[in-house]
Amino acid sequence: MAEEILGRCGYRCDLCPGYDGNIRTDEDKQRVSDGWFKYLGFRVPTEDIGCGGCFDDKSGDPNCPIRPCVKKRQLENCACCEDFDCDNLRTRMNFVEDHVKDLTGIPEDDYDTYIKPYRGKERLLKIRATQRNRDSKE
Repeated sequence: MAEEILGRCGYRCDLCPGYDGNIRTDEDKQRVSDGWFKYLGFRVPTEDIGCGGCFDDKSGDPNCPIRPCVKKRQLENCACCEDFDCDNLRTRMNFVEDHVKDLTGIPEDDYDTYIKPYRGKERLLKIRATQRNRDSKE
């Protein structure tokens, strides 16, 4: 099992089909573009698919509002931020809900590939709850 790579917004980079470690061929890029279009409603040209994650200078989304903010604040991810649930984060926290109205009927493999990586809200809320629990014990 691969090491979990959590993006700054809560996305799972290691599960993302557009992550560099998950792309081996041009056919893989085409499959990613087609899957994103089918399930999320947008198409990315295959030549633009490839991302090294938030911790790499080759981020797949040059317009990401999260990465520069978290880097500027020197945080590990948005769960650590005092402004948690800001407008920037809301664009990512509700990404799946904003793009997919009905999650039923999606085959499990497709769900794991095109939906699960972007369910960052649950991950960030879990991190925040763990931090609050730890802080209350100190």
